[in-house]
Amino acid sequence: MTASDNVTTNQDSAGGVAAVVVLAAGAGTRMKSSRSKVLHEVAGRSMLSWAVDAAEQVEPDHLVVVVGHQRDQVEAHLREVAPAVITAVQEEQKGTGHAVMCGLAPLGEIAGVVVVTYGDVPLLSGETLRAMVAEHKESGDAITVLTARVPDPTGYGRIIRGADGGIDRIVEHKDASEAERAIDEINSGIYVFEADILHDGLASLGTDNVQGELYLTDVIAHANSVNRRVGAYVTGDLWQTEGVNNRVQLARMGAEMNRRIGERWMMAGVTIVDPATTWIEDSVDIASDVTLLPGTHLLGATSIATGAVIGPDTTLKDVEVGEDATITRSQGLLATVGARGQVGPYSYLRPGSELAADVRIGPFVEIKRTVVGEGVTIAHHNYVGDAEIGRGATLGAGTIVANDDGQARHATKIGADAFIGPHSVLVAPVSVAEGAHVAAGSTVTEGVAPGNDS
Repeated sequence: MTASDNVTTNQDSAGGVAAVVVLAAGAGTRMKSSRSKVLHEVAGRSMLSWAVDAAEQVEPDHLVVVVGHQRDQVEAHLREVAPAVITAVQEEQKGTGHAVMCGLAPLGEIAGVVVVTYGDVPLLSGETLRAMVAEHKESGDAITVLTARVPDPTGYGRIIRGADGGIDRIVEHKDASEAERAIDEINSGIYVFEADILHDGLASLGTDNVQGELYLTDVIAHANSVNRRVGAYVTGDLWQTEGVNNRVQLARMGAEMNRRIGERWMMAGVTIVDPATTWIEDSVDIASDVTLLPGTHLLGATSIATGAVIGPDTTLKDVEVGEDATITRSQGLLATVGARGQVGPYSYLRPGSELAADVRIGPFVEIKRTVVGEGVTIAHHNYVGDAEIGRGATLGAGTIVANDDGQARHATKIGADAFIGPHSVLVAPVSVAEGAHVAAGSTVTEGVAPGNDS
């Protein structure tokens, strides 16, 4: 059976899971990083957060993450993203069987279904796990293994089938014979167990293998030895079985996840001119009829309203963009762009920039901690910091709102419909009244009264 056959019909019948154990204790030395392998990100989220999210979708009574290497980092991250999970410690990495023993230890005696998965398989979906659990219950098997058929199975454990189509055993690549290495059905390492057979199987494990480790795969042989059938759930989506062990694989996984995210948004009515150069994190929200031009990166909690055009070569993180706005070759962080706003090219919206509707920000403008009123124009080559700009005001080219005196930052207020001439410097703290006019090239150190020119 393939995952695509059964995800929709059976996903609602996958309840009653006693526990999910997520294995995340490995050293991940091939990442060559001071950061835990499972904390490296795919589409803006740690691989571990993807794994926990998938596990939560089977609604287990207990969700355990087994930690070990760099456990302080992993536990701190889990407190942020999934504070309800239980952590179990594997002090020494003695194999997958030993890791599952550690994961079950905090739970005491449990009965029912136990799912085992990994913290470095970010494309594994909750839908697949739900369908796998449903198939496991329907078949009545003692163990169900998620498998796939791959063109090059090198490095993977091979599935050895019995006469009845069930799984007799799983042989690790390094322990396999030449004939066994020719088998193209591979073990993903993801399982659904009946708790009793898992408990007994773990108790029977030995270290008679090349690595001298306790292999979880040997629980398969135990089940067959007591005449308990082991079944397979075959997925046609090979990416769901792929783990990440180095940065090359991380990049491949990121590209595939990005492709899927982009495809999902295109099917929802978003135009992505060049999907290969457009990167969208999982947390981004995009309305229909948005156009994303090449080189656009949308990150964090960014949201884009209908009709907006973003790019080319634009990066936005935690930015809210209003309807029909245009942002060209610019960067934004923790900022807001109102409806029909125009930003760029080559402008930078720093944190605290709040642009109302119909604001025009010209080329090479930097704005920081500034509230910009409706219809304001800020021409090219401006710096504006710590300011409040009233509706309809204009800042001519080359204007500087100098907010920093070297010791502290100060605020500037520019009234509605005020005009600041080109190449002016407003030295904060200062206030320009509504409708006031500041001549080109002025240095303003005192307030400008209503109707007055500086």
